[in-house]
Amino acid sequence: MAEFLGKGWSFPVAKDERAPRFAVAEYEASVEQGILIVLRTALGERVMRPDFGCAIHDLVFAPNSAATLGMAEHYVRDALLRWEPRIEVLDVTAVGSDDHDEVLLIGVHYRVHMTDSRFNLVYPFYLNWAAP
Repeated sequence: MAEFLGKGWSFPVAKDERAPRFAVAEYEASVEQGILIVLRTALGERVMRPDFGCAIHDLVFAPNSAATLGMAEHYVRDALLRWEPRIEVLDVTAVGSDDHDEVLLIGVHYRVHMTDSRFNLVYPFYLNWAAP
């Protein structure tokens, strides 16, 4: 059953330390890396697939406000529902970091369909990255 979850090169692509080949990610690790690829890709970034990715990158210069947190949650949920069919998105929450005003911590709670396993992932997103 787990073979349907996928197996492929790890991201970022790296050499396998134990063998002369590329490192691979498989099963739930492949799903987690798939989620991160979706979240780290800005819409329009891929030439042959401009609709792939997450609109969260449109918030880079947004203020750290309740509206921004709500939009971040919406964009992440929408992107994962569209681009990661191996999971059920259970919840997405965005909160500001206690240490840095420019950091949003986006929690993704999901269930892998094939194994019925539940996972949590926290994705840090940076607002006002270029601000002085």
